[in-house]
Amino acid sequence: MAHRRYDALFIDFYGTITGGDKLAVEETCRLVVDRLGLSLSPPELAITWGQRFFAALDTANDGAFRNLFELECETLIETLETMIGPFDPVPFVRHLKRYWADPRLQPEAIESLKAIEVPICCVSNADTEDILAAVEKNNLPIDHIVTSEDARSYKPHAAIFRKALAEMKVSADRVIHVGDSLHSDVRGAQPLGIATVWIRRDERIFDVGKAHPDHQVGSLLELPSLIA
Repeated sequence: MAHRRYDALFIDFYGTITGGDKLAVEETCRLVVDRLGLSLSPPELAITWGQRFFAALDTANDGAFRNLFELECETLIETLETMIGPFDPVPFVRHLKRYWADPRLQPEAIESLKAIEVPICCVSNADTEDILAAVEKNNLPIDHIVTSEDARSYKPHAAIFRKALAEMKVSADRVIHVGDSLHSDVRGAQPLGIATVWIRRDERIFDVGKAHPDHQVGSLLELPSLIA
């Protein structure tokens, strides 16, 4: 595997190229708790809302697709409706949306991406306008982007990876995919025959996955030697 040649790199965006959303989620949950006068603590809300949200991602594919903003709103309502009744989730989810459009980059991101000698395609569970804004703002050296909104499916669903393969015109055995989620990235790419790299990020809130990646790295700086 270490000497295998790849024709493209697929890479997750949020939490892999960017910092994780932990701070944005915690700030949003604190805002919800304070404004709605909840008995839950912000960390408790983050866990219960997050569990509903990630469960919704796994079923929001094809004809059942909704974008991330819609799913965040729906699952926040479901999390709190028995406690407080009707409320407007939009102002709170807009707080998260600001993170999606302007996230902090991992410190090694630009240096590492510039060192990659094959085309790079971001394969991301993301609303398209947000990731495009983030990539443009940071002038990232990325050749192509395939989002869940483009594919109307969320990782680990195979459709988003198949769309990326088709648009990059590469076969699965000539691609390596890197991401910070065992559930979404590793479990999604492996059944298609795509080699996987799991990047261990301490700032992940949680990862429900148990898949076994082909490689593990602690930094994007390790990628160029894997691909060469």
